[in-house]
Amino acid sequence: MADDQSFDLAGCLDRVRLRDQAAARELVEHLHPLVIRIVRSHLPRRVSEEDLAQEIFMKMFTRLAQYQGAVPFPHWVSRIAVTTCIDHLRAQKRRPEFRWADLSENEAEVLDAVMTNENDVAANDSFAAHELVHKLLDQLKPDDRLVIQFLDLEQKTIAEICALTGWNTSLVKVRAFRARRKLRKLFEELKRKERS
Repeated sequence: MADDQSFDLAGCLDRVRLRDQAAARELVEHLHPLVIRIVRSHLPRRVSEEDLAQEIFMKMFTRLAQYQGAVPFPHWVSRIAVTTCIDHLRAQKRRPEFRWADLSENEAEVLDAVMTNENDVAANDSFAAHELVHKLLDQLKPDDRLVIQFLDLEQKTIAEICALTGWNTSLVKVRAFRARRKLRKLFEELKRKERS
């Protein structure tokens, strides 16, 4: 695990740089929980999480000479992981217009409950609510989706988001504001279509 204090990361990196295959496997095992957590948070549709994790590790090894030690190594790998996920999201084709008919029966019920201000969503509808949120998020541009994912779903601070993405504070705030506005607009359009 990436935060395990007993793991000799510096020593492992030295051995990896000397082309030690066992050290490379140890490094991947050590960082896998961190990478897979990031991948699962930002997984593009139709992409296997293990394929994406493997791509991230390949980038890590090919760019290892670029690592200067200015930031902790797990942080450096996290940035590679986030950037790779964003690149995959950008590469996806533009999604067609999102319509009420695209919702499952449970998702439609959850959305209807939200629209009629019924605050309590049944426990068995929590999965439908989760799916609905992700369908709405999928309509956003990758960077907008990422900032909402970090801020609202993962409850990360703006400083943490800046560290993971390389964006400055004002960019994070502006992007979050615009992304929330776009989500609200998508939600309103969906409500309007359902009523007509």
